[in-house]
Amino acid sequence: MGLFDFVKGIGKKNTAAPVPQPTPQTAPATLVEPSAQEVANKLLGLIQSLGFSVEGLSVTYNGSKDLATIKGEVKSQADREKIILVVGNVDHVAQVDDQMTVAEPAPASQFYTVKAGDSLSKIAQKFYGDTAQYQKIFQANQPMLKDPDEIFPGQALRIPQ
Repeated sequence: MGLFDFVKGIGKKNTAAPVPQPTPQTAPATLVEPSAQEVANKLLGLIQSLGFSVEGLSVTYNGSKDLATIKGEVKSQADREKIILVVGNVDHVAQVDDQMTVAEPAPASQFYTVKAGDSLSKIAQKFYGDTAQYQKIFQANQPMLKDPDEIFPGQALRIPQ
């Protein structure tokens, strides 16, 4: 699919957050950026923890470009898009280079970046003309979304056709 841009610094902080380093009591605590390998390992673990089945999955991360590259073969276009969004919605990632292949190709969904004041109902009204279609968006973004009310500005979502 190619290269996808995301808003850096707004995503999940607990997945690839800076690691506090021990310091002497007289010095203020400092945060050290995780290594590229640490971020890649955390992204790989995140994908696996959500139960995505990807044959030959590999994730690399280039810290100087804030770029995550994902390779492997997924069964569906929906899984491909969800994996891109899972990785792109992490704090340290500004771009995702999708090099995955799909066993059963299908038309791609649109991606939408949440704005302040948005809700899934508002987004459903914009794309489908019906606020009740928010469940369609919620289901299209599971397992990343656990609750339809827990979206945040800057987060990218799948909008199925």
